[in-house]
Amino acid sequence: MKNNRIDFEARFWSGSDTYSGLGLIETFFQFNELATAKEMLHNIMICAAKKKCVIKEDHSAVFHFHQALRSFVRACYVLGLKQEKSYVKVYAENNAPPITGALSDQEYRNPFLVFQKAFAEYSLKDFEYYISVSVYFSLGVYAHSAESKILGPCIHLTKMLDAAFLILERGRKKRDNSYKKKQRMKKRMTV
Repeated sequence: MKNNRIDFEARFWSGSDTYSGLGLIETFFQFNELATAKEMLHNIMICAAKKKCVIKEDHSAVFHFHQALRSFVRACYVLGLKQEKSYVKVYAENNAPPITGALSDQEYRNPFLVFQKAFAEYSLKDFEYYISVSVYFSLGVYAHSAESKILGPCIHLTKMLDAAFLILERGRKKRDNSYKKKQRMKKRMTV
């Protein structure tokens, strides 16, 4: 029988093999806070686009982030295909918060749209290529800057970080609410 699992290649940066997209995303955010990951991605893209500019962060940290981001993109690809709707709570239009990060109102209500749009425009290999090119050009001083086409994937990567974090938060709230409900039921049963 053919193995349909995708290898997230998370062994190096996380220390474990995981085959769950949500599990890998949760591990990613255990290693990288959302704001820190977005800032690192932003710094990498800026340094890659500028000539004679080197990223100020430690190169080993940049390489570690590169490996984690590659795995993250693979997990987002899997989630975009599966659309694990058990973790999505569709919000009404009037319940959307005033600040949704890089997400539109529609993407805030259904974060899986972010993954579908990103992978409709770029393939998984395209994202991995642009991440590698950006990291490569940000780590050294080069007379030539990176390709001008790295802005599109960067925008999608930023949106994917926001959407994945939103999915995890909604999943946690859902689990917490069901746990509290079970506790209330137990309490009623014992009375």
